[in-house]
Formats: sequence, C-alpha cells, structure tokens
Amino acid sequence: MKWMLRNMNDAFLADTYALIEIAGGNRNYEKFRESKLVSTQQNLMEFYYYFLRESNEDRAEKELQACIPFAIPVTWKAVRAAMKFKYAYRSEKLSYIDCIGYALACELGIPFLTGDCKFEGKPNVAFVK
Repeated sequence: MKWMLRNMNDAFLADTYALIEIAGGNRNYEKFRESKLVSTQQNLMEFYYYFLRESNEDRAEKELQACIPFAIPVTWKAVRAAMKFKYAYRSEKLSYIDCIGYALACELGIPFLTGDCKFEGKPNVAFVK
C-alpha cells in the first residue's frame, strides 16, 4: 500500500476495514489513496493479523511497514469517549478498537473512515462499502 500525504483538511482516521479495502484495491476506496490517512496501533495490529491469516507473513510485514508511519497514539480522552460511545450503543456490540478509532477521529476533528455497517449513518463517519 502506498500512502500519499496531503494537508489535514483531507484527513481521515481509517479503521481496519478501510485499511484492508485500500490495500486490496477496492475501487470504492480509491479516492482515499489521495487523502492523509492515520490509524491507531490497535487497527494496525488487526490489519497485520488479517494479512497473516489471509496471505502470508511477508505480505503482512510489507503492508504493516507501509502503515507504521501513519500510526497515531490513542489518548486517554479518546479512551473515555470511546467507552461512553460503546456504552451508548451497547445493543450494537461495537468493537472496542472501532470505538477507540471513532472517538479519536472525533477528538482530532476528522472523519472516521469505515465500511462497518454498524457505523453507517453515525455522525463524523465516512462510510464506504
């Protein structure tokens, strides 16, 4: 995956789903290759595991190395907001990692990029299948 940096006005926090779709060449995500993408270490952990499971260690390592420079730290403010968000939507059984990514995106003032149907229609979400 090749990441291209632009200004923060065109930034998104990509969840694992989005990262996998971009790496896999999903045409619906093509326009995001020109955006500044950031993600959390937790998302990159899932991303690496996906490629270990679906491909091989060499591919997993290659994809992870391309993304490491764009990993951002999770703040305690985001952790608190994420758990409040998860609790508010507890009936949807949202993942902890997705809630953290969503809360961090909100904190940064950038959209949360995902294809997870559980986030479709929620504020501050760029939903792409």
